[in-house]
Amino acid sequence: MAKHFVSSLRPLSRLATQRTRPQLLTQQPSRAFSATCQRKLMETSGFTDEQLTVRDAIFKVCEQFPDDYWMERDISGEYPHELHAALAKDGWIGIALPEDLGGGGLGISEATMMMQTIAESGAGMQGAQSIHANVYATQPVMKFASSEQRPRFLSKIVSGEWRTCFGVTEPTTGLDTLKLKTKATRNSDGGYSISGQKIWITNAQIAQKMVLLARTTPLEEVKKPSEGLSMFFVDIDHSKPGFEARKIRKMGGRAVDANEVFFDNYQIPSDALIGKEGQGFKIILHGMNAERSLLAGEALGLGYAALKKAVAYAKDRVVFGRPIGQNQGIQHPLASAFMNLEAAKLATYHAARLYDRSNPDHPDYDEAITQHQVGVACNSAKYVAAEAAFAACEKAVMSMGGMGYASEYHVERYMRECFVPRLAPVSREMIMNFIGERALGLPKSY
Repeated sequence: MAKHFVSSLRPLSRLATQRTRPQLLTQQPSRAFSATCQRKLMETSGFTDEQLTVRDAIFKVCEQFPDDYWMERDISGEYPHELHAALAKDGWIGIALPEDLGGGGLGISEATMMMQTIAESGAGMQGAQSIHANVYATQPVMKFASSEQRPRFLSKIVSGEWRTCFGVTEPTTGLDTLKLKTKATRNSDGGYSISGQKIWITNAQIAQKMVLLARTTPLEEVKKPSEGLSMFFVDIDHSKPGFEARKIRKMGGRAVDANEVFFDNYQIPSDALIGKEGQGFKIILHGMNAERSLLAGEALGLGYAALKKAVAYAKDRVVFGRPIGQNQGIQHPLASAFMNLEAAKLATYHAARLYDRSNPDHPDYDEAITQHQVGVACNSAKYVAAEAAFAACEKAVMSMGGMGYASEYHVERYMRECFVPRLAPVSREMIMNFIGERALGLPKSY
């Protein structure tokens, strides 16, 4: 029944124009965002019924995983298999994949709400990042894989049997993606031999699949740097010759592994190629804008989680005979953090809506929306949400004083994790370069 719950959301939204609230929603015994101060911090007016239903359902899933669960995972570095299994059981991993593949048939707008809610539940970035690539990296596969490849590649992602990771970034090229050096050389049998190195590949230790961008035509032989790159959906087999993943010790989000990945004549079959050879960069962009929207949602969730902890503490902590939240020195920074999060929320869901409505298969498709507009909106949303989350986490730690530094109050973990959306998958500075050039028409600065 749970899997049908996801796919039932879309027809409900069509009925929403005929009645105030779908029947399914009014039958919910309790709303996760209705009356309790624990979840009412974010203003939810203006969201669709689908988004609010997703929010309610994901909060209920995440109730199984309290703060202490995530604190323990942060210490041990153990992947949250239980969360992944619970989300897969209810069909949420495939929220933005078609129903004929077992997915929910919803959009990035709803997926962004799901990722925000996971982070906001207390799972933080490590909870959201445990399924992050399974949501966004599958978008270009869905769009450009053949009709034969799609069910074979994606159905087991939706069911939770497989997990995927995203292999683009390299240690020597960083954000200069068009200069990446990993090569895919065609073999006599039609397959490919992969050689090169990737870095900061999340979940490569536990994933069975990787969306891989590699160069199939040398850079010096193409007219444009964006040509000659190809996208592959490859098996990850740690026992197979030519593949190695080394974990990177990191500051936060320790329940999800980050890795250096080495390919040395790693053999993959010809049907691992997605789309046409040499068109990989154009293909993979469909995943990058989706990722920026999802990551903006995750940042929002982290920021709201931190702010919620700080507000509760400010109400309960009494010094000099009064709650510290009565003092403007505490109250004003928290109010500022709230307003920044609310503003970033509007930018985030505006970007997600543009992404969805630029898709010809979307029921509200708008042919006037360009990929330029989507790119500007998604990058802007990622930037402002990451900055709002950072401000909220910092203010939460500082307003709680010494207790903000203690693990048992959890905001120090949020503080360590909030650097992820500021740094990845593209830095703040590169986003400002992009906006300066593409939105403002200024000369390229790098």
